[in-house]
Amino acid sequence: MKKVFIKNFGCQMNVRDSEVIAGLLQKSGYRICADPAKADIIILNTCSVRQHAEDKVWSEAGRFKSGKLIGVVGCMARNYGQRIFERSPNVSFVVGPADIAKIPDIIAKLGKDKAIFERKIFETEGEERPEEIYHTGFYEDKNHAFVVISEGCSNFCSYCVVPYVRGRLHNRNYEDVLKEMQKALEKGITRFTLLGQNVNAYQYDDVNFVKLLRLINSIEGLEEFSFVTSHPRDTSVDLFKTMNELGKLKKYLHLPVQSGSDRVLKLMNRGYSRKFYLDLADNYRKIVRGGVLTTDVIVGFPTENEEDFRETQDLIKAVRFNGAYIFKYSPRPATEAFKMADTVSRQEKERRHRLILDMQKEISSKVKSRKYEKHK
Repeated sequence: MKKVFIKNFGCQMNVRDSEVIAGLLQKSGYRICADPAKADIIILNTCSVRQHAEDKVWSEAGRFKSGKLIGVVGCMARNYGQRIFERSPNVSFVVGPADIAKIPDIIAKLGKDKAIFERKIFETEGEERPEEIYHTGFYEDKNHAFVVISEGCSNFCSYCVVPYVRGRLHNRNYEDVLKEMQKALEKGITRFTLLGQNVNAYQYDDVNFVKLLRLINSIEGLEEFSFVTSHPRDTSVDLFKTMNELGKLKKYLHLPVQSGSDRVLKLMNRGYSRKFYLDLADNYRKIVRGGVLTTDVIVGFPTENEEDFRETQDLIKAVRFNGAYIFKYSPRPATEAFKMADTVSRQEKERRHRLILDMQKEISSKVKSRKYEKHK
């Protein structure tokens, strides 16, 4: 029985994809291994959202010597295709996000070939995953499970590579989602996180995201569930009312704002204004009692000037997020923003990043202290 080591890079969607790959390989007779030194096969499940994530993969791929079968799968596979073989000659197979169901067969083919380390296989052109891959029953955590409700994204934010590497938005049948959760419950898993690049754009037949939340909340035996990530443009007061009402749904919303400047938001193709976001956050605070609100912010987007940056600072001060992920803009090939000159220097990006980070840390600390005082 050959051993497989899977290393994951990137978001929670990638975490679930790695579980799916592990489940498919186990069903095909392979054993999942925690030590790469003892593994026959190395799979790197990759991310292309930021340059730093890609750099880590290139470095990791170069660490493994000959004698092992090495595969690069996920977003970088779709983004770079056969060019991965040129940069990392020790890689034997490259598989895109929509093609992961083919991994067991690819490994079997390579394993049968005597010239195993001379052959190269790539599968990166798939558009839609077969539903059955989500039903292998493999989960790393025995108490909690990630459940994908949608794949890909059709928003085409100008800085984001996701639509190009994961394809356009595809929503899973809600009946399949409920079936997957029911099977996990039978294994003793009682907590779930719904995943999608834009979960609240979910729509399958007459079931939208709010209706799906109600269906899940009614599942017997389920104790708690949450969801990530939401797009402000598709977020509504109806969602907030539903979040407040449903007893099993965590009162947590991750709502990426990215910038507080209308000019930059337009360049980012976010589809909402500063005022729209502020009103949305205000409604969330008023409607969802005790609700936690977090966000993403990008600093140093092309042409972002000091006034744009101050507007982002002011928005963060006004909303008082419980927490925030702050990123320095990283140009991504194939995106619209990649065509724009990267006008903000590395030093300036770092300065803005540090200022926002320090400010948010202070806000988070004060918000946490105030909640603690209320519960004393």
